[in-house]
Amino acid sequence: MAEALDAALDDLNPDSAEFRTALLERLKQTVAAGRDEIHARFEAGESGLVTMRATAFLMDQLVRLLYDVTTTKVYPITNPTAGERLGVVAVGGYGRGDLAPGSDLDLLFLLPYKQTPWGEQSIEYMLYLLWDLGLKVGHATRSVDECVRLAKKDLTIRTALLEARYLWGDQVLFMEMRAAFRKQVIEGSGPEFAEAKLAERDERHRRLGDSRYVLEPNVKEGKGGLRDLQTLYWIAKYVYLVEDAAGLVEAGVLSANERRKFAKAENFLATVRCHLHYRAGRPEERLTFDAQADIAAKLGYTDHAGSRGVERFMKHYFLTAKDVGDLTRIVCAAIEDQHKRKSRLRLPRLGLRRREVDGFTVDGERITISDKDAFKNDPVKLIRLFQVAQARDLDIHPQALRQITRDLKLVNKKLRADPEANRLFVDVLTHKRNPETTLRRMNESGVFGKFVPDFGRVVAQMQHDMYHVYTVDEHTIRAIGILARIEAGELDDDHPMSVQLIKKIANRRVLYLALLLHDIAKGRGGDHSVLGAEVAQKLAPRLGYDKAETDLVAWLVRYHLAMSSVAFKRDLDDRKTITDFVALVQSPERLRLLLILTVCDIRAVGPNVWNGWKGQLLRQLFHRAEERMMGVTAEGTQAERAARVKDGLRERLADVDQKALEVHLARGPDSFWLAVEPENHDHWARLIAAADKAKRRLTIDARVHEFQSVTEVTVYTPDHAGLFSRLAGGMTVSGASIVDARIFTLSDGMALDVFWLQDDNGEPIAGAASLKRLKDRVAKVLTGDIRLRDTLPDRRGKLPTRAAVFTVEPLIVIDNEASNTHTVIEVNGRDRPALLHDLTRAFYDLSLTIAHARIATYGERAVDVFYVKDLFGMKVTHAGKKRAIETRLRQAIEGPAAKDKAATAKPPPKTPPKSPPKTGKDPRPASKSDSKSESGRTRRSAA
Repeated sequence: MAEALDAALDDLNPDSAEFRTALLERLKQTVAAGRDEIHARFEAGESGLVTMRATAFLMDQLVRLLYDVTTTKVYPITNPTAGERLGVVAVGGYGRGDLAPGSDLDLLFLLPYKQTPWGEQSIEYMLYLLWDLGLKVGHATRSVDECVRLAKKDLTIRTALLEARYLWGDQVLFMEMRAAFRKQVIEGSGPEFAEAKLAERDERHRRLGDSRYVLEPNVKEGKGGLRDLQTLYWIAKYVYLVEDAAGLVEAGVLSANERRKFAKAENFLATVRCHLHYRAGRPEERLTFDAQADIAAKLGYTDHAGSRGVERFMKHYFLTAKDVGDLTRIVCAAIEDQHKRKSRLRLPRLGLRRREVDGFTVDGERITISDKDAFKNDPVKLIRLFQVAQARDLDIHPQALRQITRDLKLVNKKLRADPEANRLFVDVLTHKRNPETTLRRMNESGVFGKFVPDFGRVVAQMQHDMYHVYTVDEHTIRAIGILARIEAGELDDDHPMSVQLIKKIANRRVLYLALLLHDIAKGRGGDHSVLGAEVAQKLAPRLGYDKAETDLVAWLVRYHLAMSSVAFKRDLDDRKTITDFVALVQSPERLRLLLILTVCDIRAVGPNVWNGWKGQLLRQLFHRAEERMMGVTAEGTQAERAARVKDGLRERLADVDQKALEVHLARGPDSFWLAVEPENHDHWARLIAAADKAKRRLTIDARVHEFQSVTEVTVYTPDHAGLFSRLAGGMTVSGASIVDARIFTLSDGMALDVFWLQDDNGEPIAGAASLKRLKDRVAKVLTGDIRLRDTLPDRRGKLPTRAAVFTVEPLIVIDNEASNTHTVIEVNGRDRPALLHDLTRAFYDLSLTIAHARIATYGERAVDVFYVKDLFGMKVTHAGKKRAIETRLRQAIEGPAAKDKAATAKPPPKTPPKSPPKTGKDPRPASKSDSKSESGRTRRSAA
């Protein structure tokens, strides 16, 4: 390249614009050709580390060439003074020789003592050329003394100089700087540097979620990522003055096997990072869901029976992140040992001297082993160490964790069969002092997965969806931590019922084991609840549980999803729903255990998954099931019970116009008065009375329920075809998510529709401005000022890019057994804006009446349940009608485009049914846009 440049630039004046243009053009061609070649080799199978080193090598040649051109042609100097010396040094990751495709070029321009005009001009010329080449350059210009002085004060600068590598220019300056840096900065400060870098690492982990098992990890900065490996390298280089990880073997810090593990982890993470950079065309460190699928395919991970390629790729990633954690503990233990050997004369602080506890040595506040053969001599100590640390509230010494990592082969069939080892494990699991921390330590050390092999199968097991935030093992451990906090009374504000109920359960250790095993069979290709119950039947006796306890654990695992499924998908005011649920649960003890397990399971899925609305539904189901079990049933016929509700309403609303109240009481059928709590009727009666008195044709009311995390929106207006669908569309336009809906049509033709709403974060829509905007937009949709046909298509397409990778196969379940009075239709499909509007429009097309809708979202999956009747107020039983429902709802899930595509195959539309008699004029102005295409609701039962 230098020879080609000499030939191309030979006849040009170095001071001319033509010279610079020709230089820049030739360099651009060369850099582009080099990058293309590196990329091509990478795509052909070259490793990430080789790719990063090749990229660094290419940049080395570029910088060296630029230096030579600048100092010999553009700003030549024949008799340099002592101050006119310049060295170019690579620092940071570039200094280490690892440069990812999109990473910055970190350069240090090294001076003898102060800047000179020649040096300033030369540096400026080089930097501008690098920038014009499209490179991102981080740079500093410092003298040797400045480097040393700033490194003493600033940890970031000290770390950057630690990796300094001579590139070009005055090499003597670089040698002087390195010698001064080692003598004046490094010497004697090893433990201080290691402690500071580990603290910096911990803060970075906290900022990024403090878990290596987040399902969209940051490959560079996340826990167990490349930055953690680099931190080990920095600490090792600083303390042991080694140039690479291989030097740690010579220093006795790592074994040869651990060194291979280091290299394997580094290369895997580097390869993933290079894929991310090339895929995005820029620096991209987050392994998002869409990137995971692409990179898994590039790396050759294919789908197998019961196992998706992307999930196997991510399991490899998380196991690699776990290896990084193991290496961290090993290096830290070695550094601490070295420091202690150098500080033998240091007197221990009073109260923190070494002592023996339960066969272990306690050094300060950390428990360790007395010699490296402790576990070989008594393998049960591999479990007892964690149990004693937990019981005594001690940390575990890195040296002990290091030895555990090396002695994992001792956790074998013999140890798993040892009664004492199993007793100690159950004690850890059910201990009232922070079982989450202890189980996580056991998991990260590898003991947990080896001692309970079924749990080992789900270590680093991910689910490739947007609902689950953590891997299965991390989710399980977090759930146990939540259970312990509930038992300690720490979550009384969030889960008051669970805090009270856990005091009443007869066997708490059953609950802890059930929670440990509830997801243990995920990833096996079958129903994980059924398979998990089989695991429980085998494992519980080994852990010392008797037959009755084992059966109860297995039942809880088998049906751990039952309570949430009923609470979130079924009408809890339907008596058959409660009857069927009670038949499954059978006893109050099981009911209490199942509620607490359900709360812990949902709460541990991830941030923003649990909310007060889900808690309200679970409490409602619990109370109604408990009443049924205890024989506490409402007395009298439906009419008699409705009459008692009306009598109570009369007593509580004595201040309301009694004549108007009697008119209101006559408008609702018996089922209306029994559908909700009396407090709701009080509110609605006042709202209706005020609307009727003012002769308002449209009333929209909003109430925020903070504890339930919902906003209740009530719409009172004359009923008409398509009202429910238009309301659902109005909520979508407002940016609200509907979690539940009740639909009532009163005998005078007025509609009372009630929606429970949340924002995208699962929080209630609150604030005067937000509520006003919500009500205004819904009103404008009903009056035709906002045309859904114009606004909804834009929202339908608004899916985040990272979510586009997920596909959800539509599933329609038509159930005539779940309710005595209605057909229950469950719709599963890909969640998207305006889905509910499109579904309710489909029900209108099918001449079905919706009485109740329950809406739920699990990441990218929507699960919406509708209680419906046909045109004649009956259940849907005809096979042909069921097929038509399934076809039309599938079209609705896929969107209007799919419906239009299938229009030629669709049978001629039926004549829409007549609407019920209306009192008064429809509040909407007549317009073509308000044709059947905007509707989704026909005559409706009175729920």
